[in-house]
Amino acid sequence: MTDQIDVLLYGLGAIGSFYAFILSRNEKVRLTVVARSNYDAVKSNGFTITSENHGKHTVRPYKVVKSPAEAGGTFDFIVCAHKATDQSSVPAQLAPVVDEKETTIVIIQNGVGNEDVFREAFPKIAILSCVTWVGASQKEPGFVTHTKSEDMQMGLFPNPTVEEDAERLRLETFAHLLRQGNTVSTIVENIQIQRWEKVVWNAAWNSLTTLTMLDTHSWLRSPEATPMTLRLMHEVINVAQKCEVPVEHGLVDRLMDKILGMPPIGSSMQLDAKNGKPMEVEVILGYPVKRGKELGVDIPTLETLYTLLVAMNQRFMIIDTK
Repeated sequence: MTDQIDVLLYGLGAIGSFYAFILSRNEKVRLTVVARSNYDAVKSNGFTITSENHGKHTVRPYKVVKSPAEAGGTFDFIVCAHKATDQSSVPAQLAPVVDEKETTIVIIQNGVGNEDVFREAFPKIAILSCVTWVGASQKEPGFVTHTKSEDMQMGLFPNPTVEEDAERLRLETFAHLLRQGNTVSTIVENIQIQRWEKVVWNAAWNSLTTLTMLDTHSWLRSPEATPMTLRLMHEVINVAQKCEVPVEHGLVDRLMDKILGMPPIGSSMQLDAKNGKPMEVEVILGYPVKRGKELGVDIPTLETLYTLLVAMNQRFMIIDTK
C-alpha cells in the first residue's frame, strides 16, 4: 500500500458523513464518496458537519459520484455506511472498484449477518466489521449535525484465505486513520459479540417504537410492555448463544437501565417509517429469525414482530423503487 490511501465511502447519510469527515482529516487519505439524495448539494458545495465534539467543518471530497462505477479505479478501503435495506444488491455495485488483492471492505452498519453477502461475492478480500454509536442527523442535504455521542468497536470478519498478519495490518491501518481523525474507536477480538449486543438493543427499540409510533418511555408505561420487551431481548440473546456468540443474559438488565436513564427517544427505524423509507428489517430482525429457526430456538416474540415489520416495510420498498 502506497503512502496515499484511496478510500471510497459508500452511503453519505448522517453516519457516513460523520466518518467521511473523520477520514478526510488524514492528509494521506484521498476520499471519494458515493451520494444519493444529497448528491447535488455535496457535489456543488461539499458537506458541512456541526459537531459538539469537533466543531464546524466543511468537507470537500476528492470525488463525489452517484455510483461506484463512476469513481474509476480501485480502492484500498471501501467503507460501507449505507442503510442495510437491500444488502444483497450492494456487492455487484462495488465490484468495479474492488481489487481482491488490495481492497479491504469496512462495514459500518446496524445488524448482524451483514458481512455474508460481501464474503460470498469477494471470497479473497479482508473484511472489517464495525459497531458504531454515533448521534448524528442530516435534516437538510449536505448539512450534518453531530452530538457528543461517538464510539466505535471494530474487528475482523476472519478470512481463512488471507494471511492473519495481512488482515491484522489492514485492521490496524484503518484504526490508525480513525485515530488520526480524532475519533473514539477500539479494536476487539470478537466483533460479533458487539454486533449481537447492539442488535439486542435495536431489535427491541427499533421494532417497538416503530410499530407503536411511541417513544421508548411511552411504550414502557403501557401495561405488559416491559415483560414483552424483556422476552424479546432474551430471545435474541438465545439465538446469539446458539450461534456460539457469547452474549450474556445479564445484558438485558443493563440495557433496560440504560434506556430508563435516558430521555425518551424514538429510533432510526421509526424515523424511516414516518418518512416512508425502507427500514433495516432484515439485518436487525430477519437474520436473528432465520438463524433462530435453523437452530431450533423458540422465538415467538421476535418472529411476530418480524412478520409485522416485513408487511409494513413492503409498501416502503415499493415507494423507494418508483
